[in-house]
Amino acid sequence: MTDEKQGLEQARAAAAKYEKWKENGVLLRAFFYIAGTHLFAGFVWLLFVLGEHAER
Repeated sequence: MTDEKQGLEQARAAAAKYEKWKENGVLLRAFFYIAGTHLFAGFVWLLFVLGEHAER
């Protein structure tokens, strides 16, 4: 019975580690999506600013 309990605790620890790894992956992905969106929006804004100041 002790071996079963120890195995269960190890399985819970492994599951918790896996969930933490998944959570970190989601946070990293969200950061890159948000940063990428802001970079793209800044590029579009730059195009409008440059187009506004262009000689016609």
